[in-house]
Amino acid sequence: MTKARLHPSLLEFNGAMGDMVFKKRGKKVYVSIKPKGGSEPSESQLAQRKYFKKAVNYANTALADENTRTFYDELAQRRETTARAVCMGDFLNSPTLEDLDLSGYQGKVGDCILITTNDDVGVVRVNVTLAEDGFVLEKGPAVELGAGSGNWAYTATTLVSPGVRISIEAEAYDRPGHRTVASASPTVGMTH
Repeated sequence: MTKARLHPSLLEFNGAMGDMVFKKRGKKVYVSIKPKGGSEPSESQLAQRKYFKKAVNYANTALADENTRTFYDELAQRRETTARAVCMGDFLNSPTLEDLDLSGYQGKVGDCILITTNDDVGVVRVNVTLAEDGFVLEKGPAVELGAGSGNWAYTATTLVSPGVRISIEAEAYDRPGHRTVASASPTVGMTH
């Protein structure tokens, strides 16, 4: 990204001047070229606009709540941007599940399943389900290992016999409620 030092008289601009648009976010001034209209939007552009409108609606609702606004305000201040921008970015970026580590799981009560998540603002909860042939053996929340770390641990509560093939599913959720899933189908007692 090109960085330029603007003349002090331009730092107070806000709005359009010719083909340029000036925007101030926090302490930074952004300059862009005015968009040119003309052609009809494509189906994908219309879908993107609809999704963006959902992000605007989420930001309006989230920032109307005092607790949620405080969270986004503090984060925006650290990032030198606005709470609305952070809030909308949170909506537009779903969480990811980077890793489902089954190396500590052997089918015993107390065995640990590790989950690594990522999100631009943070994952707020992770749920884990263990099932055999569609029958749920156990289900519960994972615990984050350090606030904001993205590393979660689930401790097994049900004994599963060696040799049984099970399905393990982890679901990660962010503040706007987006859900991302990772799954594995290990045979209990086999090296993962």
